[in-house]
Amino acid sequence: MASRLPVLLVALSAASLHAQQPVPVRLSFADAIRQATGATQAPPPSVELAGLRTDESRARVTQARSGLLPSVSLGGSWANRTLNPKALGFSFPSVPNLIGPFDVVDGRVQVQQTLFDFSNLKRVSAAKSQVTASVAEGSATAEASAQTVAVAYARATRTLAVVAARRADSSLAAELVKLAVAQQQAGVSASIDVTRARVQLSESNGRLILAESQLERARIDLARALGLDTGTPIELADTLSPALGAAAVPTDRAAAVAQAVAARPDLVAEVARGNAARTAASAISAERLPRLGVAADYGLSGNQWADAISTRGISVQVTWPILDGLRREGRMAEQNALVEQSDVRARDLRQQVAADVDGALLDLRSAAAQQMISGDRLRLATEEVSQARQRFEAGVAGNIEVINAQESLVRAREADIDARFAALVAKIALARSVGSAHTLH
Repeated sequence: MASRLPVLLVALSAASLHAQQPVPVRLSFADAIRQATGATQAPPPSVELAGLRTDESRARVTQARSGLLPSVSLGGSWANRTLNPKALGFSFPSVPNLIGPFDVVDGRVQVQQTLFDFSNLKRVSAAKSQVTASVAEGSATAEASAQTVAVAYARATRTLAVVAARRADSSLAAELVKLAVAQQQAGVSASIDVTRARVQLSESNGRLILAESQLERARIDLARALGLDTGTPIELADTLSPALGAAAVPTDRAAAVAQAVAARPDLVAEVARGNAARTAASAISAERLPRLGVAADYGLSGNQWADAISTRGISVQVTWPILDGLRREGRMAEQNALVEQSDVRARDLRQQVAADVDGALLDLRSAAAQQMISGDRLRLATEEVSQARQRFEAGVAGNIEVINAQESLVRAREADIDARFAALVAKIALARSVGSAHTLH
């Protein structure tokens, strides 16, 4: 029984560790984009913060609107006083030098209502424009998040393809070691051929270890981009295929630029910020106009609550600002400068939009040409390995030709993976340039 106890403890420990391992999250490219844009219940922190900033701007609308709504307050007081009539200018023989002490009680309801304030109306409009800008900024944040996650997913699929290629390299190197040993035992080749083959196998295994480490790092980066715990195991549902990275993007350059100018959320946000600044400037200018309001109060006052009597008051107030030490003019100049800054940024963004579209289309064409070349190169490198292997098996050449051909195949596989990755990144950049990164799938 004592001899079985260590085995039982080891088994229980292994079962406990297995139970504590988190369940892998199988994630497709489209699912990652949806999560990046906040379409799920767990958006990345940047998208969540953008939503909170939108809520903040909506709260400012309520604050600005409060100046147009009634203000109601309740007040009550009790005081016990003594008065010196002489201090008030009363000096009569019949009036004592000290009056009191006596109680004074007062309870009152006060209501104030603005009847006309054009400046406040403009401030409400400016706050609403800020909400529009904040919503557009949230869309821009979601677009940027979608691009970040898309590129992170693309890098993960690239490293996954590299791992698969390195495993194929290691398998081929192991086969060539067996072939070199067989040729040596048959007396066809020298010992150096076996040594070369084993060196190549060692290099292939080292590259495989490095590629697997890079894959785990890519998964960590993807989890971080999605706002997940970096210890979350992610299983990629998609591979680095030509179908990956499709989006609602026009194929024509002019149509793509037109869509970008109309739909790029960062440009929409900048235009909305400019409109908000103009409305705020109008609100400052409207402060020169008269403001009309009404105030009323009703309550009870007296020496005791039992004998208190009702009193009321109502007033109409007109305020017409004339001069405030040029403070209003300074605020107007500051706001106009903000408007001009927004116009400059919007103009620059329109030019940047066209540059982004042109650059993405250029990268896409370049990647397509690279894919054609790398495909031919991979096919030729595969044939070279096959032919060099046949010559080595026939004993008409040493395995140095096989080793060289194997290295060419390694580089050809890398070039093919890089070309497919470049094409995917170009498609992501094109979708982002027209404001359609959220449609990537």
